[in-house]
Amino acid sequence: MEEKYWNNVRELKRAVEEDVFIRNVRYHRLADGSLDVDGNLKLWNKGMEPFEKTQLWAEGAPGYEKNKDPRQDEPYLVFIPADKADADTILIAHGGGFNWRTGSEGPNIAEAFHDLGYNTAILSYRLAPAYSRFDDIADMQRAIRLLRSKENSWNLGKRVYVMGFSAGGMICGNCATHFDTGKKDADDPIERFSCRPDAAVLAYGAFTDVSVIHPFGILPDDGMNFGKTAAERLFLAPEKCISADTPPIFIWQTASDDGRLGMVLAGALQEAGIPYELHIFSGGTHGLGLADGKNDLTLKLPHIGHWVELCDEWLKAQGAEQEKNDRKRDDQ
Repeated sequence: MEEKYWNNVRELKRAVEEDVFIRNVRYHRLADGSLDVDGNLKLWNKGMEPFEKTQLWAEGAPGYEKNKDPRQDEPYLVFIPADKADADTILIAHGGGFNWRTGSEGPNIAEAFHDLGYNTAILSYRLAPAYSRFDDIADMQRAIRLLRSKENSWNLGKRVYVMGFSAGGMICGNCATHFDTGKKDADDPIERFSCRPDAAVLAYGAFTDVSVIHPFGILPDDGMNFGKTAAERLFLAPEKCISADTPPIFIWQTASDDGRLGMVLAGALQEAGIPYELHIFSGGTHGLGLADGKNDLTLKLPHIGHWVELCDEWLKAQGAEQEKNDRKRDDQ
């Protein structure tokens, strides 16, 4: 493993200790009540300067144009190597309503799961209004392929999991229900790898505008987040796109996030026979991240913070089950 990636481990520890990516909620809005997106993106971009970034497309992301939003770099990931070789990898997608980057749901999550023994990778995906949710899905699919292509050179285990919060959870839900096993004849060798995650962790996302109309009270928009047509709305509703190949899914949220969202998805997974786990915590509110006080809300709720331990146990169980199935196939 190259030294530049170990430097990411050190920089991540420093950034989390110093709350580099935390911006208290009282600073989220300007005097006119609008979101301070410019301030948010400046904070993220400055915080990411010391890290070694890996561009998702070496030759440039399809559809990316700097002049669409100069505050956004091309989509990239920041890889945080585990202390031991062959560890599973978690690809983490922050929240922020598709036009914001919530640091406590990116770097802070990456450090917590790195400390549990995983490789982690922070995904910086494209944001609205310059780009759509379909661009975000493409970014995550490409990131999964990229990580699979690095299995040998980065000493990764075979399993790649996705984990997302709020908008990031919605993207993970889409990538858990829309994937392929690789385009074997693609000129780009990375495109030959599968973009199917081995499991998905979805945290408090507004997953569907089909089974739950206007989730979180969100009114119909221009189609940027939930689709412009009936076909797009169905495509973006993961509970309507489950197949026999859908990977296991871990869902957690608070009751304030509208428990129907998690229950609808869990119900569809149950009907399809897909392994899942669902946790709806009665307290708390949206955007808690680790619920350890290091979030924009400064909320520390230890009971809800147990989701990390529960998720770690669940991921390890999924990995063990997949290893058993792999051995069975090898023996046949």
